[in-house]
Amino acid sequence: MANGIRYTKVEGCIFLVAIASFMLSNGFVDCRKVETVKTDQASVKHNKSVLKTIKGEGDDLIDCVDIYKQPARNHPLLKNHTIQLKPSEIETVSGVEDGVFQSWRQNGECPDGTIPIARTKAFEHRTSKPMPHYDSNKFVFVPPPNHEFAQVSLHGGQYYGAKAEFNVWNPAAYNKDNSLARVWVGRGSGKALSSVEAGWIRGDGGQSGCYNLECPGFVQVSKKFTLGGPMSPVSSYNGAQYDIFLSIYKNTDSGHWWLNVGNEAIGYWPDTILPSLRGSAELVSWGGEVYDSQAEGHHTSTQMGSGHFPDEGFGKASYVRNVQYMDDSSPLTFKDPAGLLTYATKPSCYNLIVKDKTPNMGIHFYYGGPGFSAACR
Repeated sequence: MANGIRYTKVEGCIFLVAIASFMLSNGFVDCRKVETVKTDQASVKHNKSVLKTIKGEGDDLIDCVDIYKQPARNHPLLKNHTIQLKPSEIETVSGVEDGVFQSWRQNGECPDGTIPIARTKAFEHRTSKPMPHYDSNKFVFVPPPNHEFAQVSLHGGQYYGAKAEFNVWNPAAYNKDNSLARVWVGRGSGKALSSVEAGWIRGDGGQSGCYNLECPGFVQVSKKFTLGGPMSPVSSYNGAQYDIFLSIYKNTDSGHWWLNVGNEAIGYWPDTILPSLRGSAELVSWGGEVYDSQAEGHHTSTQMGSGHFPDEGFGKASYVRNVQYMDDSSPLTFKDPAGLLTYATKPSCYNLIVKDKTPNMGIHFYYGGPGFSAACR
């Protein structure tokens, strides 16, 4: 492709995430060592749902779980939920072909009627992590403690989707910190906040939260993709650049919010668990985030994006390109945003620069930074 951009395949140390915050709230994925289900009761229940197991890299195992016995069915509001196996044809979103998603597929494929789940504590419930807040009457972004952002947003409209191509890197992460890039869609504030997001993450994930399918809520339908699965290759400084296409959009027939990775419809968040998103969203954002535990008594050295500031530009700084959104205009199609709102929690640590539209990059921005330095304490 032009400018040396390629599309990433999935393996390695960068994990893809699907996240939601709602009344029974989900949180973020992390990069912990994959481990088996601990409780006997959960193990028995899980094993009865597994129709096939595929070996991944190292000690990783992928269980092909009956689609109708996936963790989403454990959500109290989804006990009698009828799974929508694909979005309506009218609103199917076309992305960029990513090729083989994850390396485990070289060793086999899950049968029809199953979904792949990395062998983790996927059937146990955990508590949620703090989510960002904002005043729904005026856009005042309030980051939760120990979280830093460099992002662009649209606020105040009626939004039905957001998509972009995310440059994939392997930023350094230390202690209990992590670094992620994501697209975020939300409505409401405080306890009335409903939001969904997806992206990639690098780090230990020491913050509280439940990740991907570990808490019931997200309904997966794709048999090709493991949420929480590692990705590669990643971009290199002054070298090849790799992207992954992510899209979140509302299917107006069902009301569900769908996640696409490349051309693959991965699954959806049912509108029944997202009370404030049963209509449209009022905020969409794209960008980077770092969790800073300040474990060493000062700002973290965990990097955002490539670990370089945005003014270094293509091949050196991380970018998000072809940023688009969907609003209430007819027909429902994605379009370029105008008047993006920019926000950087601490520009001396992590910053961003929005660039003019170009043929290959579309509406795009560079973001990130190295973290701790003489200017960032």
